[in-house]
Amino acid sequence: MAAAAVVANGSSGDSKAAFAEIYSRLKEEMLEDPAFEFTDESLQWIDRMLDYNVLGGKCNRGISVIDSYKMLKGTDVLSKEETFLACTLGWCIEWLQAYFLVLDDIMDNSQTRRGQPCWFRVPQVGLIAVNDGIILRNHISRILQRHFKGKPYYVDLIDLFNEVEFKTASGQLLDLITTHEGEKDLMKYNLTIHRRIVQYKTAYYSFYLPVACALLLSGENLDNFGDVKNILVEMGTYFQVQDDYLDCYGDPEFIGKIGTDIEDYKCSWLVVQALERADENQKHVLFENYGKSDPECVAKVKDLYKELNLEAVFHEYERESYNKLIADIEAHPNKAVQNVLKSFLHKIYKRQK
Repeated sequence: MAAAAVVANGSSGDSKAAFAEIYSRLKEEMLEDPAFEFTDESLQWIDRMLDYNVLGGKCNRGISVIDSYKMLKGTDVLSKEETFLACTLGWCIEWLQAYFLVLDDIMDNSQTRRGQPCWFRVPQVGLIAVNDGIILRNHISRILQRHFKGKPYYVDLIDLFNEVEFKTASGQLLDLITTHEGEKDLMKYNLTIHRRIVQYKTAYYSFYLPVACALLLSGENLDNFGDVKNILVEMGTYFQVQDDYLDCYGDPEFIGKIGTDIEDYKCSWLVVQALERADENQKHVLFENYGKSDPECVAKVKDLYKELNLEAVFHEYERESYNKLIADIEAHPNKAVQNVLKSFLHKIYKRQK
């Protein structure tokens, strides 16, 4: 049942099926971990908690490890061992995502996640979810230790996950103190802050981490791929700007959600662009209406975006970013790495096409 949930939400192809197969094994290993004497009640809790939080997403990050590894090796077929290791690292990223989301939902006081109540809002869970987040993070270390400790790149994997977690948590801190701390203040919002939040909160773990895992599996030294890291972080920034744009202008049926960035007072790319271009009267409209759930207030903000022609501003940004990314990718001497990066960029670009 758990594996089927992954298949239903994953991407197409063999990678999806192989990836889904591994989850049950990894979960079983965590439930049988000899480091703790579990009670029946605690085992049931962790079993349910894992299925509720690790499953349910599209698993794009995890599956990207397998697809990237195949491209780096120049093959469509991996050995059983190679497939298992790639899938296991992919699931470690999905575990990391679950850990971030469980705690993020508490900090944001959110109601729903992936079409169901946030874990901390489930009856009898509450703030036990904080400890569940800690358990999820510790599972990653347990999985890596169990399956990679004898590998020459084991320490590099540990360092990679630690570094990415630190960057993401630091980005979350910046987001929280900018958008949630004290009185609402649009004057805190600017392009530099937006870019820094996006890079650290999203780009490293969503874009760089899957490719870095695949590079380590391929026997590469990450120190030799600083340019790849920079391209992927820039790609993650582009992805988030596009996401901010689609939140306002995308078709809810196509993007799968109704945008609420205006109501939620988000430090969105659109609002920081508006602040840069608005005159004093227009800024007054923003200050009076941004962050309010009243449909009339939302409409006034959207009208101002239209007045400032932010759709055209976005399309110009998109054109320049895409062209620069393609140029940087094609300048990389390794064709296999080029293929990996182009695959990521293609998936982002086609989201709105």
